[in-house]
Amino acid sequence: MMKELDSIALAVDLPEYRLKKGDVGTVVLVHGAGGYEVEFMTLDGETLTVASLSPDQVRPIGRREIAQARAL
Repeated sequence: MMKELDSIALAVDLPEYRLKKGDVGTVVLVHGAGGYEVEFMTLDGETLTVASLSPDQVRPIGRREIAQARAL
């Protein structure tokens, strides 16, 4: 289970937010019944969105992963 301030990666595309599988966000709230509020930001610190996501829409980031940048 992930906790607040953990970095996560999306497990699915979220076209309604212009987010793609693998995009990295930060858990800002853990819901008691399961699920997360996750903030997604640009590399210069602009918040794109805060989304309510279910556990199957996110995954923890592994130690042997590399970040990748993409234009919106």
